[in-house]
Amino acid sequence: MPDDIHIHTNRQTRSLSLSTTLIQSCMRLEDPDELVLDYTRTMMGALLFNPCPRRVLMIGLGGGSMLKYLHRHVPEACVTAVEISQGVIDLRDEFCIPPDSERLSIVCADGAAFVATPPQRYDLILVDGFDGAGIPPDLSTRRFYTHCREALTPSGILVSNVQAATSQARQLRDRLSKVFDGQSISVESDEGGNEIVTAANDRSDLDALAADFGARWDALPTVHQTTLAACSTRLERALRKRIR
Repeated sequence: MPDDIHIHTNRQTRSLSLSTTLIQSCMRLEDPDELVLDYTRTMMGALLFNPCPRRVLMIGLGGGSMLKYLHRHVPEACVTAVEISQGVIDLRDEFCIPPDSERLSIVCADGAAFVATPPQRYDLILVDGFDGAGIPPDLSTRRFYTHCREALTPSGILVSNVQAATSQARQLRDRLSKVFDGQSISVESDEGGNEIVTAANDRSDLDALAADFGARWDALPTVHQTTLAACSTRLERALRKRIR
């Protein structure tokens, strides 16, 4: 295992850290597919826009928390995860990540290069790349966000995890919003340290969710309601604040 990758296991959880003591992924040993960290649950708020995305691209694998959740609870989804570190990919068995199949593919590649020439368009793109020192520069440029938007289907959604309460986070949030013509919302995770920016390719998708949040929530499968319960109020508040 590379020196900059660390696994921490106790009686209840197994976590992954890169270079620092900050936890990048956390898995509950009794339920490996559960989303333990609030920022991952907040990113899954994308399911309020589209509860059954068919094609999902993940940039950054870590311990595969969101990948496993989608693989188990959204069986319609075909998920491609792009991870630049082979060392991280080699830990997939430690974190109970399913083997590659028709529904799941893990690719060792640079995420920015991959999305610049994507093999297809995606209903959902999840950006959660982190190198221990922060968000890699190549995953935070205007060009990168533009490529992400171009790789989305007409009603596709981009969800990006940025570090909260930093000048970089504000810069990235504003940059992403400009690329998506202001069609975005931002929600901070309960743990602090993570700000989740959700951007829509089609402005009407944000407006529709804001206007119909209660009905969308009621229509979600129970497992998603349980997962999103702690962050749903923050998501709804961000949507309503946007249209005031």
